[in-house]
Amino acid sequence: MRALPVGDRALLVEVSTDEEAQALHADLLRRRAEGSLSVREIVPAARTVLLDGLDDPSRLAAQLSVTRLPPVPPPAQEVVEIAVRYDGPDLADVAELWGVSPDEVARIHAAAEFRVAFCGFAPGFGYLTGLPARYGVPRRATPRTTVPAGSVGLAGPYTGVYPRSSPGGWQLIGTTDAVLWDHARVPAALLSPGTPVRFVPVDS
Repeated sequence: MRALPVGDRALLVEVSTDEEAQALHADLLRRRAEGSLSVREIVPAARTVLLDGLDDPSRLAAQLSVTRLPPVPPPAQEVVEIAVRYDGPDLADVAELWGVSPDEVARIHAAAEFRVAFCGFAPGFGYLTGLPARYGVPRRATPRTTVPAGSVGLAGPYTGVYPRSSPGGWQLIGTTDAVLWDHARVPAALLSPGTPVRFVPVDS
């Protein structure tokens, strides 16, 4: 674990894996909640966590350099269920990559226990981990210029749901009517880092 200064009051903490990033994020949130850490923002990414609004970044950096991360704790919040139709245009291609039938892709995906590792790309877009490593898939060689809102896609080790229409290169395996981002909702984002997620198959 390596902590790099960012300006006068922030640190970017680098770790080796996304599991370590999730564990660090959870541990920092716990420390802030119990009052042992004063920080304004804690923002996880794939293999980093940014802490902004620190009173003494150098002191925290020294502490983190000797910290042993605990395992990722079980989710403290209820599972968000997302109804999905496994009808995506890349479903057959993913089935071929996995060496299974399209119906089996749906079964495997729906059976996984997902967790939001971090958010980004677009408001409301969560990068979900939970599929075994053998089911990782490459991005499309040629990204689509437009991916419809509600598209459920795979890329590398992640699953994601497009909150709005946008370009994208993920392998699309399904669609959902779930609203990932709603300005009138509090919070606006359906998913946030640490949220447990389950995909529930529904008929097309």
